[in-house]
Amino acid sequence: MLGLLIGIAITAIAARLIIKNYQPQTVLLVAGLILLTLTVLLFPDHSILYQKAKSTGWKGFDVFAFVKESLTTQISGIGLIIMASAAFADYMDNIGATGAMVRVCIRPLELIKAPYAILAAGYILGQCLHVAIPSAAGLAMLLLVTVFPMLISLGVSKPAAAAMIGLCSFMDLGPAVGTANLAAKTSGMSAAVYFVHHQIPVAVWVVGVVATLIFFTARYYDRKIGTALGQLQSEKGGRQAMANAPRFYAFLPLVPILLILVFSPLLVDQVSVDVVTAMIVGSLAGMACELLIKRDVMVTFKAFQVFFNSIGTTFASVVSLLVCADVFAQGLQAIGAVNYIINSVHDTGFSVNLMAVVMTLMVGVTAMITGSGVAAFFAFSGLAPAIATKFGVSAVTMVLPMQLMAGMGRAISPVAGVIIAVSKAGECSTFEIVRRTMIPALGGMATMLLLNYLLNG
Repeated sequence: MLGLLIGIAITAIAARLIIKNYQPQTVLLVAGLILLTLTVLLFPDHSILYQKAKSTGWKGFDVFAFVKESLTTQISGIGLIIMASAAFADYMDNIGATGAMVRVCIRPLELIKAPYAILAAGYILGQCLHVAIPSAAGLAMLLLVTVFPMLISLGVSKPAAAAMIGLCSFMDLGPAVGTANLAAKTSGMSAAVYFVHHQIPVAVWVVGVVATLIFFTARYYDRKIGTALGQLQSEKGGRQAMANAPRFYAFLPLVPILLILVFSPLLVDQVSVDVVTAMIVGSLAGMACELLIKRDVMVTFKAFQVFFNSIGTTFASVVSLLVCADVFAQGLQAIGAVNYIINSVHDTGFSVNLMAVVMTLMVGVTAMITGSGVAAFFAFSGLAPAIATKFGVSAVTMVLPMQLMAGMGRAISPVAGVIIAVSKAGECSTFEIVRRTMIPALGGMATMLLLNYLLNG
């Protein structure tokens, strides 16, 4: 009980500091170290060693060695995947490949004359593009200069169009997404299998529900504010800027996805291509295309430095957060807070499905408060296997809804980067955007939890 109380107190303080815009990495790291130190002082029989690490010979140093072990494990594992994926995404954006893909994909939408039907279809397109463009903010900026002007010219209000774009990263899907890779690893399966066998069956229904709710809620709010049709002509400047890349570049962002899916247990199981290898192949394929088009080796090689710069940036912003969140989560486990909750829930007769809902809501609330789905999922994902083992179920039963909820919570967070970005384009406050995303988001969340219960419960 004492361990639980300490865990709650430290978690509450850490959450309050993060809400007040203290650096989340440092907050989580210090909170984790405090938990480990208190474990050593108050519960000397509890182990504070990281997984199968060996003791330094003194528990005082073991506390800090814990951070080193976490850093080593994360950088060589999921951290490397995240860095490679982000580097690939940034390079594709730099050479105009992501812009070319979006430009090709939105052309069918221009043939439809019903503005709110296009708005709903735009969400479906954006959610599909998110599989190949894992950055929520990056995807939003691309859609703002392509789909957004078209929607405005058709008579959709700026807040409605902006809110739809903010929802396009509602679910983090696909092997290129960092949280999905961590979820797959935590569940003990490949990223391709996790995507095809577990994410897609849930995502198909959730996308349909969210698209339907976007159609009705956007029309309702627009009628409420009296939006006039044809209020603004299409802004072609952004799209002209993206028209420089050759059309076949639209295929390049899909190269890693195709490699991962084809060379996996799903299709060709004799050959296996991991995410990092696929991202390297995709990036080098992009560089080869640049050499073919520009015929300037020096310029092409210099531009490829974007790939390496992104690795460093991603380590500082995302992987460091992963390590610090891991230290914090492991600290909660070491002090006994997690085991106490699991045992209490188990003893009171709570089912695994109810426990999955509780954990999922914790991730969603954290994502909504912090504006970061990555931080929310990384903070709690390490707890899922122990809970699943306690209840005798597959880890994916716990991990899948938690991972999907991380992105969902971000969609209703007024402090999320993607919501702030689209609110500027919508010429309204972030709270106005969240008011418009709230109903579709809640509908999607409820659908996701129900499907997880039916498919994995």
